[in-house]
Amino acid sequence: MDQARTTISKIFNGEPRSYTRFNLTQNMEGDNSQVEMKLSSDMDEEVEANGVGETINQHNRPYHPSKLNQRSPKTVCGFVIGILFLFIIGYLIGYLSNRSTEKTEIKPDCPVSNEFAPVVAEPVYSLDWSDLKALLKKKLTTANINSNLKEFSSTSHQAGSTGDEALANKIIGKFKTFGMSTWTDEHYVKIHEPSSSNNRVQFRGNDVGTTEGYLAYSAVKTVQDFRRLQELNVDVNGRVVLVRAGLLSFAEKVANAGRLNASAVLIYPDPVNYSIRENTALFGHVHLGTGDPYTPGFPSFNHTQFPPAQSSGLPSIPAQTITIGQAAEIMSKLGGRPSPDGWSDGMLRNTVYNLGDDGDTITVEVNNDLVQKKIHNVFGVIKGYTDADRYMVIGAQRDAWGPGFARSTVGTSLLVELARTITDMIKNDGFKPKRSIIFASWSAGEFGSVGATEWLEVSSPVDATKSLHEQFAGSNWEKSVMEPMGLSHSVYPFQTFSGIPSLSFRFTSTSKSYPYGTIEDTEQNLERYTSYNTLKLAKTSGEVVGLVTLRLVHDHLLKMNVAKYTGVIRNYVSQISRAAFLQLLQCSGFYQLRGHTIVLPLPFFQPSGTVILKTWSNVEGSLLSPYVSPRQSLFRHILLGSGSHTLAALVDHLEAIKGGLESADIDQFKNQFALATWTIQGCANALAGEVWDMDNEI
Repeated sequence: MDQARTTISKIFNGEPRSYTRFNLTQNMEGDNSQVEMKLSSDMDEEVEANGVGETINQHNRPYHPSKLNQRSPKTVCGFVIGILFLFIIGYLIGYLSNRSTEKTEIKPDCPVSNEFAPVVAEPVYSLDWSDLKALLKKKLTTANINSNLKEFSSTSHQAGSTGDEALANKIIGKFKTFGMSTWTDEHYVKIHEPSSSNNRVQFRGNDVGTTEGYLAYSAVKTVQDFRRLQELNVDVNGRVVLVRAGLLSFAEKVANAGRLNASAVLIYPDPVNYSIRENTALFGHVHLGTGDPYTPGFPSFNHTQFPPAQSSGLPSIPAQTITIGQAAEIMSKLGGRPSPDGWSDGMLRNTVYNLGDDGDTITVEVNNDLVQKKIHNVFGVIKGYTDADRYMVIGAQRDAWGPGFARSTVGTSLLVELARTITDMIKNDGFKPKRSIIFASWSAGEFGSVGATEWLEVSSPVDATKSLHEQFAGSNWEKSVMEPMGLSHSVYPFQTFSGIPSLSFRFTSTSKSYPYGTIEDTEQNLERYTSYNTLKLAKTSGEVVGLVTLRLVHDHLLKMNVAKYTGVIRNYVSQISRAAFLQLLQCSGFYQLRGHTIVLPLPFFQPSGTVILKTWSNVEGSLLSPYVSPRQSLFRHILLGSGSHTLAALVDHLEAIKGGLESADIDQFKNQFALATWTIQGCANALAGEVWDMDNEI
């Protein structure tokens, strides 16, 4: 019994003849309570001091500390048996609870309070690049593309028409079906429509005829003049000029004629370039710019008061399209000398291409009406999982004159199919794009990317993605399929107005121009031009666009090939340095022009080629000249834009100075050259990174 008593005493800290109690005394330093273990030998000393004993005695029988000191063997054995009983009960409860826990499924949303349980991270399924490529090719099908082509095909969907709005509703309905977030963007824009008084052309007092075709934004007037060319020098001052539709846009042809003081322009499709019927009319626009030309640089909203303004790209002379038959009637009667080599290779029937003489009078009458139209841009967005505020835009023109099958239907069908494919990859295959994707359907594209430009003017600056010179093809990629972007490309304003790297796709023919902008842009004609491989080519185009999209929203880091900028700028610098009025000094980047020193920050790009930069998104935007007004020069990009601020214009101006032309102005050139220099310097600073890291390296 003594041994048992000793063992029990050791359990209670080796103090025999003692017991424990819990002290629930309030902690005066801020804790709600504390638990203390007190021994009975200390209790007698503290009962009177803290009053706890009094509280206990008020709820129990009187307190007799000497009673437990007089323990009998029976009392001790009962005490031990009670403790063992409680221990066994606790052990059984714990064991049974543990077995129950092992068989019970823990819900993911239920907290587990076992601090000793290992923390297991939730697995995140991620597709690699090879998986994405395979999924895209598998899910983007010709059957779905063909279904879209039939659904979105329309014979009448001009900008702002009921047909255009009906297509917009179909597209936004598709986006909603895919589970995308959608919205629309409304603008009230001014466009030209043919007047009830048809446009007319007369030759030598006789009507050549009226035409359904017209050129939007032409100057509305009537002019009567002569057409005359003298040898190789084109003297069109005060003359009506007849030009062939071809490489340059209608707007560029009219602008060139206007700079030479021509009085009017007639544009016709020569059979050497076009395989269309003789009476097929041409449609187009002659605004040397994009967007609503009557709100240059800012968006068009209804009931919004803006000061009267119009784009400097609007022509001051009338322009009109004529058919092949009408052009043949005029050309067959022109007098004068035969045209020079290279001008007379057309195929107008029974026609000798003469230059015309003083007796060849032509009257051009343009009566277009300027009207306001409500247009809708439609958007669907897939939000990124990590960088949702960084996004890329996939857009397609929705409107067209006439059927516009290649012009708008194919692009719209691919837009919707790509949206379906990528959303399906996200829902069913675990694809999680890091950045957001915006699918956009633009209206009023036939009038010069009006819908796209108006949206840019609202949302600009849009965050750029990167330089799109990617390694998606072999070394002959640029030479074989790439061409400089021009006004006819719907993404041109993204690059030159907002400084956003852009890429455009279109159908081309190796023989003759496809009849864009005519009523012959039909499914049947496109099949003929593609050798009945339209669906195959559409799927290939969709895969290229899809791969570019997936690459830009999948990669952790985006790379930019700055060597391309270096090559282009160095080429311009080389042309300038070779000009007669420039003498290269030994100091790197310094040039002298008639005693005036101009600094050009040469080499501001490292020759290492492709680099990964924190500030890559600033490059394209930094190449937009901050020294020109959007009203005067909408396309401010000094490499890809147009206007006196571009490096190409500087080279042309030097040639004019060298040739002693009236347009040459040495002081204006020096001013423009200085502004171009500072634009390049700003881009160099953007590439250098944070201002505190530059350390005067540039």
